Amino acid sequence: SDEERTRNGLIAALGAYFLWGIFPIYFKVVQDVPALEVLAHRVVWAIPFGALIIAMRGQWREVFAALANRRTFLFLTLSSLLIAINWFVYIYAVQNDQVFQASLGYYINPLLNVLVGVMFFGERLRRPQTGAVMLAAAGVSVLAAGGSGVPWISLILATSFTCYAVIRKQVAVGGMPGLFVETLLLLPVGLLYLAVLFADGEAVFLRDMRMSLLLLLAGPFTVVPLLFFALAARRLMLTTIGILQFIAPSIQFGIAVLYGEVLTWPHIACFSCIWMAIGLFVWDAFRESRRIQALRRGAAA
Repeated sequence: SDEERTRNGLIAALGAYFLWGIFPIYFKVVQDVPALEVLAHRVVWAIPFGALIIAMRGQWREVFAALANRRTFLFLTLSSLLIAINWFVYIYAVQNDQVFQASLGYYINPLLNVLVGVMFFGERLRRPQTGAVMLAAAGVSVLAAGGSGVPWISLILATSFTCYAVIRKQVAVGGMPGLFVETLLLLPVGLLYLAVLFADGEAVFLRDMRMSLLLLLAGPFTVVPLLFFALAARRLMLTTIGILQFIAPSIQFGIAVLYGEVLTWPHIACFSCIWMAIGLFVWDAFRESRRIQALRRGAAA
């Protein structure tokens, strides 16, 4: 039934955003491993776990189609570079006690998506959306002017993920097959980097059994939330996903507080602007969803 489908979609979405939210804890646990080495393991171990899920879901045909299509392959090559940048900056941020900035990046991201829709896809901003974007811009400006400097980590995370989403919209490939092709394209670089580390005797992997097992877990930690998200995306309205996506940065914000990151007054002012922007964004999305549903009911009557 539709009700059961929506309920399953909500459970899957909550699972995805909860896992993405607690991700900083994992990177804190492997903090002694350099960010580039963690990134390389994330790419390498995402392959076997990704292959297992694709086999279970019978999606190999989609993977081979993506590899065979020149246009799709080129777009996924570009998206793989963007996701590698995003992953590296995120790992770097967590390892260097900048979880507030990482959280801010993922709060800004949906608002940046709206802006990109206007600039490149001819979409029109509704008034509350304009207010939300202006509030977010004000928040970032307050943080930059308040002596904390431009929040580069936040801006790189938000921009790289927005560009990634735009590129992925250009190709008809599912979440899991797309991620598998992206990690496959990054695999040679990841393996080469790890080979150099092993040759120089600097690799952490296999030197410490506990840390080796933790690095191996980077694979499922990367793939499982995306699987949940792919399941949710098929069962929920985009408006619902748009509202739920603020769960992950909110959990990350809480984790930053728990790990004792200093919340300065410019931070407080910035996040206050961002939270007001999100309030406007969510209210507008909910209102627009109700309006569209009413129109559909009117058309069906």
